[in-house]
Amino acid sequence: MSRVLLAVFLLTSFAFSAGAKPVHVLLHTEAGDIVVEVDTVHAPITVANFLRNVDRGFYDGGTFYRTVTPNNQPDNKVKIEVIQGGNVPRENEDFPPIPLEPTNKTGLRHVDGAISMARDAPNTATSEFFICVGDQPALDYGGKRNPDGQGFAAFGRVVKGMDVVRQIYRSPAQGQTLTPPIKILSARRI
Repeated sequence: MSRVLLAVFLLTSFAFSAGAKPVHVLLHTEAGDIVVEVDTVHAPITVANFLRNVDRGFYDGGTFYRTVTPNNQPDNKVKIEVIQGGNVPRENEDFPPIPLEPTNKTGLRHVDGAISMARDAPNTATSEFFICVGDQPALDYGGKRNPDGQGFAAFGRVVKGMDVVRQIYRSPAQGQTLTPPIKILSARRI
């Protein structure tokens, strides 16, 4: 079995063994606390990947480093509003990319407070994630933000701390880069 197939199998097995109970993760940041609820039923591979990173302390010391607003994306015809985080040194990332779980398969949407995996091409997501500020249908399957039309993998939502998300979103930035980045002090299941 290839390394990628084995990783997918293990991630899926882990997600289903976690049961259907909601899983909450506390992102303790310099700006305040954000609690996300991840959907183990509808996005099991993506959630298992995120929780694996949470459980090993991968996000501790990472940052929210990017804010995307209507005013700082002049070259994009399709505007979105998100904050992006999970930025840690790449040498700490030792898991392979995960398969994309598109919104047309999961039923999850990029609504206000949705948490989703950042990616380049399909099946390239690893650890970085973003949180939507307002509804962002252009990020769903068939949306126009990416030319491939596959969208991004939403896997949960903010249940507490949207005020903190909006504070990060409005923080000083040079272009889309937060200046300074907002540190993620810790990420833990609660």
